[in-house]
Amino acid sequence: MGYLRLRQIALVAHDLATVERQIADVLGVEICYRDPGVGKYGLHNALFAIGGTFLEVVSPTRPDTAGGRYLERRKGDGGYMYIVDCDDLERRREHFKKLGVRLVQDLKSGDDVSTSEAIHLHPKDTGGCLLSVDRHSGGVDMKGGYHWAGPNWQKHDRSKTLSAITGARMQCDDPHATAKRWSEILERPLERKDNVWTIELDNARARFAPLEDDRGEGLSAVRLAAKDKAAILSAAKKAGVPSGEVATGPFVELCGTRFVLV
Repeated sequence: MGYLRLRQIALVAHDLATVERQIADVLGVEICYRDPGVGKYGLHNALFAIGGTFLEVVSPTRPDTAGGRYLERRKGDGGYMYIVDCDDLERRREHFKKLGVRLVQDLKSGDDVSTSEAIHLHPKDTGGCLLSVDRHSGGVDMKGGYHWAGPNWQKHDRSKTLSAITGARMQCDDPHATAKRWSEILERPLERKDNVWTIELDNARARFAPLEDDRGEGLSAVRLAAKDKAAILSAAKKAGVPSGEVATGPFVELCGTRFVLV
């Protein structure tokens, strides 16, 4: 088996400008790209580079978009997509089809600098959140070509407070069933860790927990490897962003999502 890594987490927000400012101010990261390609979906976005992993925020620009419907269903801003990358996309595509998982997008984009391919799986066939499996021209090099982040993203990957995104948690109607499905799709074993169903990728975790609120199933928390937790918590206080402590570490609340600092 080749590599399988978490590369990007996407959030969806009503107000892109406010959320991107909070993320930049609190997490100490900077925008590396705004992808004009998301316009065809009725969205605009901001992408942040964090150690070769990426945090994206998308927001609807017109009525009746998938992003807008997600905001309505989940009663506000929140986690939207869990994106992994691999080196064997053709084989995985056939594997998804054999499992009966529908492909809602199967696309390729690129230029002279980099290329990226993505398979978005139907959320009703995966559960948890929208899952995408990608391949990028950078290959095994986490600092290589990643077309979704533009031609010069590496120049903006210089956070003094964060090292990488190292996982995310989905809250689920049936955590075990959803985790088992993801395990089959991603061909990675399922484990029980800290009373939460967990799938280990090469650089991160996907975790599946019971519903914690009335917002329904979705991506509810992101795990960040932090170089300077104190600076992030201080920035959150200054920005008026909620923060606190859970068993796994301190957190800040951004875009309806808990960011746990580890």
